[in-house]
Amino acid sequence: MECRTTHGQLVVPVFYDVDPSDMRHLKGNFVIKSADTARRNSRDEKMMFSCRNALAGAAMLRGWESNSYRNEAELVKQIVNDVLRKLNSKLLSITEFPVGLETRVQKVTDFIETQSSKVCLIGICGRGGSGKTTIARTIYNQLHCKFVYHSFIGNMREVCKEGDRGMISLQQQLLPVVLKTKAKKIQSTAFETAEMKKRIQGKKVLVVLDDVTAPEQLEALCGNLKLFGPGSVLMVATRDASILCSFKVDYVFTMKEMDENESLELFSWHAFRRPGPLKGFRELSQNIVACSGRLLVDLEVLGSYLFQRTKQEWKSALSTLKRINYDGSMDDMEKDTFLNICCFFVGKDRAYVTEILNACGLFAEFGIAFLIERGLLKVEKNNKLGMDDLVRDLGREIVRRGSPKEPGMRSRLWFHEDIHNVLTTNSGTKTVEGLVLKSQSTDRVFFSTNSFKRMKNLKLLQLDHVDLTGDYRNLSKKLRWVHWQGFTFNYIPDDFHQGNLVVFELKHSNIIQVWNETKV
Repeated sequence: MECRTTHGQLVVPVFYDVDPSDMRHLKGNFVIKSADTARRNSRDEKMMFSCRNALAGAAMLRGWESNSYRNEAELVKQIVNDVLRKLNSKLLSITEFPVGLETRVQKVTDFIETQSSKVCLIGICGRGGSGKTTIARTIYNQLHCKFVYHSFIGNMREVCKEGDRGMISLQQQLLPVVLKTKAKKIQSTAFETAEMKKRIQGKKVLVVLDDVTAPEQLEALCGNLKLFGPGSVLMVATRDASILCSFKVDYVFTMKEMDENESLELFSWHAFRRPGPLKGFRELSQNIVACSGRLLVDLEVLGSYLFQRTKQEWKSALSTLKRINYDGSMDDMEKDTFLNICCFFVGKDRAYVTEILNACGLFAEFGIAFLIERGLLKVEKNNKLGMDDLVRDLGREIVRRGSPKEPGMRSRLWFHEDIHNVLTTNSGTKTVEGLVLKSQSTDRVFFSTNSFKRMKNLKLLQLDHVDLTGDYRNLSKKLRWVHWQGFTFNYIPDDFHQGNLVVFELKHSNIIQVWNETKV
């Protein structure tokens, strides 16, 4: 139990001929006492107290009760299967420190276990950053080994921005995984095609849909529940409770903010790598947690950002947080404006940045004015946008924590090593909306345009002394800003046709003419 507290390890108790309720209160025949009461000393008392707390804490965890099984062989088999599932390297990644996760997951899985004779539709609802994806991934990890056919489909919000085309791609993603066979090419978003009915009819499946934004997405992927076999589980994570109401889900788990103790513990794991604040940091930690709104994602971002920083830096961060105000008053457009400037546009001309961000649909005049009013952004001489280093770093940490281990899944890329890794491994995804790569050497750097092929939502691109080889049609057609310093061609390649560009900047280049023929 101490390892669980100090290292965040998972504990699975086995109650062998012991009733957990007796352990919680240490009653019945379950008693802890010293060998000789008369010789007790303070060390014995301290040890007894620690043992009592450990046993009572273990009894609160979900475990295995020997009295519930016919024989030891059956119990051992179940324990082994459970441990193997927990150690399975193919499991979806979840948060590094799962504070409060176990009890929340158990509420949902307990309900699912009572629905084995029917198709069960589960909803997980909550505001952005509340931990919906984390709980959905954890439940999927626990349940998927019980299903031959299973699929977790994430990032639906981004994919479905592409309309019918996006929905068809999701169906193409779902069917082969669930059905363990290559699906025929889908031409329509209608779920109840004869082909789908034939392939899915009666099968017991586990399907998790993360970040659903519209009822049509559920209709396209899980249309007629009668097609699925008894025992199937369909889980939907969404910010919009009305979607769940329209589909009449069997059970809705609403993500609530973490309580004060859980929030402080999670923050401390990230800020101190221990379950509580270091001496002298408790009050600061409590104030920062209070400013965070106790959202899981914000606690993780803030804790990671403040790890191993000085007390003065903590005080500056608290002041900054009060200006950012993590209570939800910054809407999505204002947040996108803030993060784009943090990552790409500090020091740039205000009108220049406004034109680019407006082209991205962000109403930048209002967003920039809002950030200036909140003290997060300032206008310096020559109308350049300025930002405190602490504010900039905190904004970048928000982006980085969106996918700590996989840079290609982040919305914005600016760090040279991360970009080099993404471009050399072709690991960029639709999530990437902005990328700035400045060569770190005097020699020119070469990458293939194939490295950009999957970044279909890329809108902002800066390349300094970088050459691209290959088919320029691989670059996103959504590009609004291209800043290409040291462009080596005498003219722009004919296959580089970008009808949505509002700024095309070619400083210090060899350009003689734009295109051989007029393009835009």
